Amino acid sequence: MRIGMTLNYSGGFTETVAAVADYERAGLQILFVPEAYSFDAVSQLGFIAARTERLELASGILQLYTRTPSLTAMTAAGLDYVSGGRFTLGIGASGPQVIEGFHGVPYTAPLGHTRELVEICRQVWRRERVQYQGRYYQVPLPEGQGTGLGKPLKLINHPVRADIPIVIASIGPKNVQLTAEIANGWQPLFYLPERAGEVWGDALAAGKAKRAPELGELDVVPQIPVAIGADLPALRDAIRPLLALYVGGMGARGKNFYNDLACRYGFEAAAKTVQDLYLDGKKNEAAAALPDALIDGVGLLGPEGLIKERLAALAEAGVTTLNMTPLGADPAATVHQIERIVELADGL
Repeated sequence: MRIGMTLNYSGGFTETVAAVADYERAGLQILFVPEAYSFDAVSQLGFIAARTERLELASGILQLYTRTPSLTAMTAAGLDYVSGGRFTLGIGASGPQVIEGFHGVPYTAPLGHTRELVEICRQVWRRERVQYQGRYYQVPLPEGQGTGLGKPLKLINHPVRADIPIVIASIGPKNVQLTAEIANGWQPLFYLPERAGEVWGDALAAGKAKRAPELGELDVVPQIPVAIGADLPALRDAIRPLLALYVGGMGARGKNFYNDLACRYGFEAAAKTVQDLYLDGKKNEAAAALPDALIDGVGLLGPEGLIKERLAALAEAGVTTLNMTPLGADPAATVHQIERIVELADGL
């Protein structure tokens, strides 16, 4: 199992990036840099590429609607170049709160936008003249739009790789099916291994049935909170605010992907309670209402023996890359957790 980590997008940039070289020395294999509505991921990835040697780098994620497909492809090729072929393009639809509320772009047809963006990116990386007339993207602009002066162009530079890996963040059944069909990797959030087959098995199977052989096996890359320690109740409490934010506050009633996921895991009553409390401004009560079984299921929390059991369950469920989110902001503690997780996962 490959060991990765997501950088904290709300932390101090200088202090966090200074520690990345230590994370690399501790055995970390891939680092995901998010952007949400924080600092952009691209500038940070370029900075980190210059200060690491072996560490794979990934956007975690670039949002579909905020960049044109050609710019996304150019950016990925540029990051692959400055990192010496160490970059993975992580993309995702994000949600309407961010896309419409922060970027002012309509959140429409995420599946169609995803498929077309991926197809155009791969066209750019092959240095073909970009000609694409899809439902959502037309390159060049068709006759009657714009000045009429657009013409098919190809990337000037020769990319380090014409097949930069693409990881798609998805949790909805149709999006997961699309991911299994067209992507190199799949990044779910709040992954409960014992329920993963029931929740996503049919979607993954349907997507893999259409998957091109040259894509190889799907890399399963769940993002999972991690904290090693003897005081399990305290560790649960540390993760409660994050999980409550997503289950309770990341979207409106009837339009919260993470609340839907908690329901599909079998926690319907608790998910409704958490959302009602959170949206009523009772964030602490919402966090307290989260069931221990849900927290333990989607996290790697507790003493090392329990962590090893959970790692084995993740491997059994098909996880190939662990994208850990260490709890706490102390870089030295994060280094220690990386070292222990790498050792515990050895051989899985």
